[in-house]
Amino acid sequence: MTRLDHNRAIHKLAAKVGAASETVKKLAIWGNHSATQYPDLSYAEIAGQSAKELVSAEWIESNFIPSVQQRGVAIQQSRGASSAASAASAAIDHIRTWVSDTDDEDWTSMGIPSDGSYGIDCGLISSFPVVCKRGGHSIVGNLKLDSFSTQRILESVNELKAERDAVRHLL
Repeated sequence: MTRLDHNRAIHKLAAKVGAASETVKKLAIWGNHSATQYPDLSYAEIAGQSAKELVSAEWIESNFIPSVQQRGVAIQQSRGASSAASAASAAIDHIRTWVSDTDDEDWTSMGIPSDGSYGIDCGLISSFPVVCKRGGHSIVGNLKLDSFSTQRILESVNELKAERDAVRHLL
């Protein structure tokens, strides 16, 4: 359900700057579909402009990241019901992107087995920024990650490792 997180992050960012969601590109969700996920604006663009230049670092850290991480809980609390319709829509978006390709100047986020990129253990299922072409996908490579991003990704990956290790005896 990384695509659900991806969609929520795009809509939150677009609303903040008063832009159409379709103009948001290169946003990434890293790690787990949980409260440790890292919605990353490092390379995000809105209508060709750097998203990080359009919003404050304080808003990113104190509002954007926590609200994307906790959006599912917030919806459940306000509605008294699950966000199943959002999840279903995200599943459709995920498959559509996977089989129809990402735009040439964009990427999406997918929970996939790591190939060792960015120091994440091979085989660990984690969200990455990916491009989709001809029914396949590949991790966006060679992104320079600052220390803040590296720490946030590591926190989420460590949670994934702990989850994996907790059920390893069942596999």
